[in-house]
Amino acid sequence: MPLVIKTSSTSYSLLTDSGEVLNDCRLKGNLRLKGIRTTNPVAVGDIVDIYTQDDGTIWITNIHKRDNYIIRRATNLSKESQVIAANIDLAALVITLHHPTTHTTFVDRFLFNAECYHIPASLIFNKSDIYDSDEREELDMWCKLYSSLGYTTHIVSAATGEGIDALKDYFRGKTLLLAGNSGVGKSTLLNVIAGEELTRTADLSKVHEQGMHTTTFSQMHILPQCRIIDTPGVRGFGIVDIQANEVWGYFPEIRHFAKQCKYANCTHTNEPQCAVKDALEHHYIAISRWDSYLSIMGDAKQEKYRK
Repeated sequence: MPLVIKTSSTSYSLLTDSGEVLNDCRLKGNLRLKGIRTTNPVAVGDIVDIYTQDDGTIWITNIHKRDNYIIRRATNLSKESQVIAANIDLAALVITLHHPTTHTTFVDRFLFNAECYHIPASLIFNKSDIYDSDEREELDMWCKLYSSLGYTTHIVSAATGEGIDALKDYFRGKTLLLAGNSGVGKSTLLNVIAGEELTRTADLSKVHEQGMHTTTFSQMHILPQCRIIDTPGVRGFGIVDIQANEVWGYFPEIRHFAKQCKYANCTHTNEPQCAVKDALEHHYIAISRWDSYLSIMGDAKQEKYRK
């Protein structure tokens, strides 16, 4: 069955079982997925059915049920979201501590999204070659935090090659999403992993230390060792359709301590005898993670960025 390997605003590219690439495929106007409001019903990684007209035009007629997907919030901040990858084995986020700064709330929203669909997640700390000793110590601290929560972390440098071989081994045999803010070196990292220039790279803006968007559409790169879905620079992730009082279940450390709360419906905000709040006070839960939890729970209450 055809696999979607590239999406744009008007057409799609598909990979058939025989290895043939079908370009300029079109979508039937009435094709929509039930239960999800998205800017585009088809995502890279989708398995689809097609129909070929007499004039050679290829139409996507059906989207098969997804095992999982990752969404980002629509640019207009409406209740619609954009599915950026479907049917993946791994969600990997490229991060830089500085130049530009990747904020922890952004990281935690990415991990929350992956947790909701039981997608293994990995954090790739890039540009290790540019950090001084103090920044390297900070980097090690963040790796230790997220590793303690069960997430795989990698310290790499696309410039020097540090950690690249281990990263290639980790990716082997997987279909994965490679995401990140613009400017974190995602395109350069992808090129190094592939051993060839698959995507353009660009320098940071000197004014805002933000990267130029070198990827303008989502695309799956078929490499000998893995399949990597590259997406445009992501500025924010949406949340799935859950209630505010369910958000805590997708934070591993909160989930761990919540078992000891007195009340089964504890939201871990102002209830008495809350084991989670006690763990926070004793520094078993990081403040940055707690702030992310409150932020996501607040969005869920207001139904922001919901699908």
